[in-house]
Amino acid sequence: MDIQERRQRHRGKDKHYKRIILVGNPNVGKSVIFGLLTGKYVTVSNYPGTTVEITHGNIALNGKRYLLTDTPGVNSLIPMSEDEKVTRDILLKERPSLLVQVADSKSLKRTLLLTLQIAETGLPMILDLNMEDEARDKGMIINIQKLREILGIEIVTTIAPQKKGIKELKNSMLMPSKPLTELRYTPLIEGYIEKISLLLPEAHLSRRSLALMILSGDESLREWLFGNLSPEVIREIEGFRDECQSKTNEAVSSVINRKRIEFADEIAKQVIQNIVPEGGWLFPFIGRFSMHPVWGIPLFLLVLFGLYEFVGVFGAGTLVAFFEKTIFGNYINPMATKVVNLLVPLDIFREMLVGQYGLITVAVTYAIAIIFPITVTFFIAFAILEDTGYLPRLAIMSNRVFNLMGLNGKAVLPMILGLGCGTMAVMTARILETRRDRIIITFLLALAIPCSAQIGVVLGMLSALSFKATIIWAGTISLTLLVSGFLASKIVKGERTDFFLEIPPIRKPDAMNIIIKTVGRVEWYLKEAVPLFLLGTFILFLLHKLDLLVLLEKAASPVVVNLLGLPAKTTESFILGFLRRDYGAAGLFAMAEKGLLTPVQSLVSLVTITLFIPCLANVFMIVKERGVKMALGMVAIVFPLAFLEGGALNWLLTVFHVRL
Repeated sequence: MDIQERRQRHRGKDKHYKRIILVGNPNVGKSVIFGLLTGKYVTVSNYPGTTVEITHGNIALNGKRYLLTDTPGVNSLIPMSEDEKVTRDILLKERPSLLVQVADSKSLKRTLLLTLQIAETGLPMILDLNMEDEARDKGMIINIQKLREILGIEIVTTIAPQKKGIKELKNSMLMPSKPLTELRYTPLIEGYIEKISLLLPEAHLSRRSLALMILSGDESLREWLFGNLSPEVIREIEGFRDECQSKTNEAVSSVINRKRIEFADEIAKQVIQNIVPEGGWLFPFIGRFSMHPVWGIPLFLLVLFGLYEFVGVFGAGTLVAFFEKTIFGNYINPMATKVVNLLVPLDIFREMLVGQYGLITVAVTYAIAIIFPITVTFFIAFAILEDTGYLPRLAIMSNRVFNLMGLNGKAVLPMILGLGCGTMAVMTARILETRRDRIIITFLLALAIPCSAQIGVVLGMLSALSFKATIIWAGTISLTLLVSGFLASKIVKGERTDFFLEIPPIRKPDAMNIIIKTVGRVEWYLKEAVPLFLLGTFILFLLHKLDLLVLLEKAASPVVVNLLGLPAKTTESFILGFLRRDYGAAGLFAMAEKGLLTPVQSLVSLVTITLFIPCLANVFMIVKERGVKMALGMVAIVFPLAFLEGGALNWLLTVFHVRL
């Protein structure tokens, strides 16, 4: 039986399991909770008719198997984006036996806004207050027993990264209950809720919750209504909706939402106790300081300087020198060459393993001796920035700049994620509400956002130049990002949307969290990147043996040599850039170390490779998310733009005799 057949059979079995649905606001640790509950085996598939991925996994409770579904994060059951519509449709069209709301403990008011909407659906549920440690660090203690009495449901607390509370969460999933609390609206709205409810069919969600969605102007329900009611009944329902709106000066949706906010605020006041935050005044002060429009800038520059010193100087300098020259140069490569020459009989295979483009002497050396130390130090630094809570503040600091490009402020999040992995960032562009924003952010990610592995190599080369070179590189990339984003916002049609972002408290980074995140990303690097290093080197070997590499170098010579002012050999790095950006950058790094590039050539090559076409996996993700036509269009813009900017920079640095 092949893999596809096993998957189909597994999905067939899933249909017979009772369903448990995870819901919650974005960025509350829902996916981490899902992973802890299900273990390793999961299936990921697009929800029918969308590009939104839904994750399923099996969970055993008291000897019985259930199908656990992780849904996209939502702020409301009245959809404002495709992700939110998918989550609402799952609740509407599936038949869950239990709904688990995963929540952020330190944002209880926002949590309760969603809890009240879920309560109106009539579905059995439990509430998991995750990130309890962060709430405590912020000076918040929640009276769980009192909140349990008010809502009438089981409530547990968890700290997902530490796996705390997971056993209690599983036990509570055996005791679901329907919420007892019921929010009453104005007499006018209650009257029309009753009138509309009488016309609605039986559904998995209560008629009351559906009536409230209709009165709130939820147009996304029309498809479901047309599938279950006659056109005459639908017109009658819409007539009641319009009649209710005509009897009030304020939008009915605003009245409903304000009532929910007031009720959530009232509950929060009853159950939240404020204490002196752990860590005293220092962390809250740093948190406010980091988002100040003036004083936040020096802190931002200090963070960049620390990143440069740790990754660029220590990682790319000290560690790379030790691994490349001592470990590989003195021991591994000489030993591998002797063993291969002794055991491998044919010259062509010996050359393939330890020759000029050898899989051991080049691919493994690049991947482990050069890129690995830089990547690890960057992963550590990135994990520290995540764990301290600084990354969302970086988003706030840069929000005004992104607004100049006509983007929703949420676009900052895919940008930040793109510094880790561009492929993942393209997928997370789904959090943006409009197609316009998703197209623009995907284009900018492809053009000017280097991934973590590439940043590490770039910092390594820049550390060997000067701070002036770093400023020129960063300034060129930033200017390209701003101008390209501004022009794209004028060309791509569509509406702009508002920006909302939850800010976690600044906290002391947890060593175990940093280790877990770093190990996970290093594992990704070893599994995903290293094989491509081997593949890229093997392709180079074949091109070399077939004398095609010389032909490619000659064909690219007018651009690489005449326009960019680089040696013809750098063509190899740009060819490898098609497979992986960081591998192309690694080739440039090796050339610079050998003295084959002047400081000006190093800077020009870095700008060009940074703006170059993203890695192959990223291109495939763009095709998947935006379509073949859109992906080809982006490649057609990015490819010549990278070389034109590199050529312009080479001309400016040469004409003005800039010393680096």
